[in-house]
Amino acid sequence: MGRLFWKILIALWLTLIGVSIAVGFVIALYNESRAPAPEELASGPRIALMTSAASNALRFGGTPAFEALLADWPRFTRERLFAVDGQGADVLGRTVPAAALARARTLSNEPQQADDSSQDPRRRPTVQIATTPAGQDMLVFIAAPDGVAADRRGPPGRNRPGTIAGVPIPPLLISGVAALVFAALMAWYLSRPIRTLRRAFDRLAQGDLETRVAHEMGKRRDEVADLGRDFDHMAARLSHLVSAQRQLLHDVSHELRSPLARLQVAIGLARQSDMAPDGPTAAAFERIERESNRLDLLVGELLTLSRLEARADAAGDEYFDMLELTEAVLDDARFEAENAGISLRYAQEGCTADSEALVRGRAELLHRALENIVRNALKYSQTGQSVDVMLHCAPQRVCISVSDQGPGVPPGQIDAIFEPFVRLGNAPANGGYGLGLAIAQRAVLAHGGTIVAANRPAGGLMVTITLPLAEGA
Repeated sequence: MGRLFWKILIALWLTLIGVSIAVGFVIALYNESRAPAPEELASGPRIALMTSAASNALRFGGTPAFEALLADWPRFTRERLFAVDGQGADVLGRTVPAAALARARTLSNEPQQADDSSQDPRRRPTVQIATTPAGQDMLVFIAAPDGVAADRRGPPGRNRPGTIAGVPIPPLLISGVAALVFAALMAWYLSRPIRTLRRAFDRLAQGDLETRVAHEMGKRRDEVADLGRDFDHMAARLSHLVSAQRQLLHDVSHELRSPLARLQVAIGLARQSDMAPDGPTAAAFERIERESNRLDLLVGELLTLSRLEARADAAGDEYFDMLELTEAVLDDARFEAENAGISLRYAQEGCTADSEALVRGRAELLHRALENIVRNALKYSQTGQSVDVMLHCAPQRVCISVSDQGPGVPPGQIDAIFEPFVRLGNAPANGGYGLGLAIAQRAVLAHGGTIVAANRPAGGLMVTITLPLAEGA
């Protein structure tokens, strides 16, 4: 997955988790605000009967009757039923919960609310006021059990154990996993067409002008799909323009062949006429013949280049041995090397006397490609220097490297030497038209191989050709 996928995934995931926590926090605050007020006093019909009985005991029998009544009641009632005087002291000397006493005093001032039978008995605290025979007013109530009020109130929801900002941890984990899955699907959906477009741009940059992406966009109807259709329109337009350029180059080159042939025939006939062999007319004809030959060579190279770029001269069904082809090219190049005082050395690696490097394709194209590379190395070499050719046999391929001791190529122009009509500043005056390496590259690519150029550490340029061997070779 690319960087865009992870950016979208993390952003969506964190956003969904943040929203979940925020919503849970708001819900916790709302529930806390709606929670019933804590009850410090016990309430209910049964409690009302108990406080009423205790009040009557105090009213008619005083403290002894109250104490005798508690002795017959359950422990819970004995411990939580209080009779408090005006100073807040229990008649039996027990410690009175301050919150329960304050609540009882508040309700004692609202006797109608406290005794209103229409109230919900589950929420009505029951408080009685009894006057003892001694004339002392006693506040009678039953306090809620220890910790009940605190438990009911509890800590605020957002601070409770097992929660994050008021949201319980298990639901938060479940929502986090669900958010991760959703974010991953959304990130994949958004980044997939971007990756498709990136691969398409790479193929287009490598020269595949038939690349299209609209069919890979599926049923999308968004801006990304529009971008894919725009890419297809651009690729179609580029393909049309390049095809038109190649066709024009081919047509012009082809049309020039006929007048050039007639011109060469006319020159030949004129040279056979009765003219002084050392006269100015003969010299002019020699110059015309030489220039027409150069022009014919240029047209031939242009035709070869246009056919290779149009795949018209792609690999065929011919099988040939690259070892023999290499040796044939070098035999022809040695004459030129000897005349220039350059040593042309050849070596094999990984090959035996019975080795064959069978390649399927067109021997003429690879012969011309290798010849262009070797002649280019000789062209940039000086007298006394050497050109080394190494052929390496491998199980599934054959590699041929041509190294010279010339000036090399500026690092920023290594790839440019395989473009048509490119001539470097250090090219010889008779360096040709810049088509030799361009033809070599396209011929090698047409056979499924690769060609790479690199400067040598000791100086000079090394061009390496790698070709796949024919199946079963």
